[in-house]
Amino acid sequence: MANAAHQAVIITPGSNLQYFFGLNLYESERFIGALITPSETIFICPKFEDTSLAAKLNQPYETLYWEEDEDPYALIATYLRSNSVNLCAIDPNCSYGHASRIGDALGRAIGVGSAHALISPLRARKSAAELALMTFAKQLTLDIHLTIAGWIKPGMACSEVKHEIDRLHRAGGADNGSSFCAVQFGEATAHPHGVPGDPVLQPGELILIDTGCTIDGYNSDITRTYALDTMSEEVEMMWALEKEAQQAAFDRAAPGVACEDVDTAARQFLTDRGLGPDYKLPGVPHRTGHGIGLDIHEGPYLVRGDKTPLAAGMCFSNEPMIVVPGKFGIRLEDHFYITETGASWFTEPQESLYALTQ
Repeated sequence: MANAAHQAVIITPGSNLQYFFGLNLYESERFIGALITPSETIFICPKFEDTSLAAKLNQPYETLYWEEDEDPYALIATYLRSNSVNLCAIDPNCSYGHASRIGDALGRAIGVGSAHALISPLRARKSAAELALMTFAKQLTLDIHLTIAGWIKPGMACSEVKHEIDRLHRAGGADNGSSFCAVQFGEATAHPHGVPGDPVLQPGELILIDTGCTIDGYNSDITRTYALDTMSEEVEMMWALEKEAQQAAFDRAAPGVACEDVDTAARQFLTDRGLGPDYKLPGVPHRTGHGIGLDIHEGPYLVRGDKTPLAAGMCFSNEPMIVVPGKFGIRLEDHFYITETGASWFTEPQESLYALTQ
């Protein structure tokens, strides 16, 4: 904050409040949040929630309460003015509704900006404890993929598979079962985020399952594409290219390398083999990967234009999906983290089109 000349930062419900204070709150029409200055932290909270907030915090903090007929934004403005604050940064995940009301209350006397540049570098580099939580979450999801691959059979509907994956996540200790689950069969695999409906798996169809969970808020997100029956030569060839492209991205990742260079490595590998170029199909329709942590998608990103240097503790998905329009899509998604010397997989990549592991 001192380096950025910000004299106050406001953190609102969401992953940033959870990151800094361990508070898993949802944003509602009633304002609640933390106001941080270089010398103190103050929580702004509805008065009737005072005991609930105190019970959730792991240590006492100063508080500013507001009653139901009072204006919390005016309360914030009064505090900042009384402390001679002239520049305040707001949580980048704060809704426009709350952020605009804060700005209106502060007026022209106090500058308002985004706290993204302050928060993002902290969140991007995970601690050993964060890596341990993510390792647990990802291993749980991978184990479920392996179980489902031996359980699934023709005649099953997508909804049936999703229900079983959710049950297994819950049984394995996930916070709330599956945090998401996409199950796609056949031609539907060509649509990166699936299509509506509840199709049934037919004999000879390709299977794509993308799912994850959270452990103490930290996310897993793993995709497997496989087949129960022998597929065409085209599918087998594209699956092999997808695996090699994923490996090319992994091999490029190292401290100091720009995020966009990892995307380039996977994309150039496939371009050299006749796919693309760029986002043209058949080819890769989206970025190679995203950061992950308390948010399933968080910065920085493995995409052209993101020049953030990789650093130890950063975590990313690796999923340069190949789409052949109207036919099929293949996405292999695993995650890696940056060490002092290179990249390390959280989970080992899929073995083959017909076997998820050796």
